Amino acid sequence: MVQTVLRAPETPRLPKISAAQARRIALAAQGFGRPRSEAVGTRQLNLAIDRLGLLQLDSVNVFERSHYLPMFSRLGAYDKADLDRLTFARKGRYIEYWAHEAAIIPVETWPLFRWRMDDNRAKYGSKAGGWVESNGEMLEWLKRELAAKGPLAASQIEHDANKGSGSWWGWSDVKAGLEYLFRFGDVVTAGRTRFERTYALAESVLPQSVLDTEVPREDAIRRLMRISARAHGIGTLSDLADYFRLKQAPAKAAVDDLVDAGELLPITVDGWNRPAWLHRDARIPRRIETAALLSPFDPVVWDRDRTERMFGFRYRIEIYTPAPKRIFGYYTLPLLIDDRLAGRVDLKSDRQNRVLRVQSAWTEVDAAPETASRVAPVLREIATWQGLNDIEVMGRGDLAGAVAAELGVRVIPVG
Repeated sequence: MVQTVLRAPETPRLPKISAAQARRIALAAQGFGRPRSEAVGTRQLNLAIDRLGLLQLDSVNVFERSHYLPMFSRLGAYDKADLDRLTFARKGRYIEYWAHEAAIIPVETWPLFRWRMDDNRAKYGSKAGGWVESNGEMLEWLKRELAAKGPLAASQIEHDANKGSGSWWGWSDVKAGLEYLFRFGDVVTAGRTRFERTYALAESVLPQSVLDTEVPREDAIRRLMRISARAHGIGTLSDLADYFRLKQAPAKAAVDDLVDAGELLPITVDGWNRPAWLHRDARIPRRIETAALLSPFDPVVWDRDRTERMFGFRYRIEIYTPAPKRIFGYYTLPLLIDDRLAGRVDLKSDRQNRVLRVQSAWTEVDAAPETASRVAPVLREIATWQGLNDIEVMGRGDLAGAVAAELGVRVIPVG
């Protein structure tokens, strides 16, 4: 008798790429390594924002507000007023919401977060004795104020509340109320003035077609993961989910759907030790040529785990670290040289004296000898872009002396 031996089917071997290829794929997907335009206008800005899918906002302004920096890192010098007109217009192509953190997103992306708005309403609005329940009268008053008077800043509404009769609400109440309504989707931004949000009812700003768009949660998460996958080029589940702060289980279901649709390809990456996926349209450049300083809130580095896994670069922003305990500086920007994070530079714009101050400059252990010569032109371009006449280099960090020499300035001793 011939016996039949049953064998388990072999698991298909996944395509494998090197860690260096993964870095180049990710950087290319983020818009690095592309030829720069001679002049950067709204077309180039729109294309860059659409490629990223969002611009994270942050109020720190010691050097420059974070949402301006990804455009400069990828495109070079541009008129910030052009970006303001695009992103802070009352009725424009972009709007704000809690996407990664507070971020500028395309208007058509806003309905993909309705499930998050509903979750926020359920989380904060249904809590017995919570802030929202206790301040329901004020929330209704805020909506009536916006309906009657149109877009207003929190400071304007607080001023009106002080003048009104009856209940009085202070700044903290008004601001908190507006932020809850913003999270719920009842209120949106209608631009900013000196970075202060102007608030408006959603129906006063968004097109009716956007307001009428209803996207089921699963479909919305799948579409957000599609945007994330395109912006990453390659990534793990946690990478792709973190772009829009999605939970792992629904994100994995979306990845499976995108694999079935042929949009994502399962792949392995040397040294990653976890599953990864490659976007079908991702480029795999032979090399990336670039020199840029990145915002701490740039998508390339905002996921610190991914940054360390991909670049071997451990990065922590030290704004909230007491000065004596800081290692690298208050507002250090990662230095991207080609496909490596080669160092970090702490910058400050002294606008009163029109000086760009290099507070410190550091290299990573494997940084190339030409690192200083690569970053010096970037600093000159930054100073011109910021309208600053001079660059000063403080003598802090192992790269400071070489950078000062490249710039032709003396090192200022640190007292």
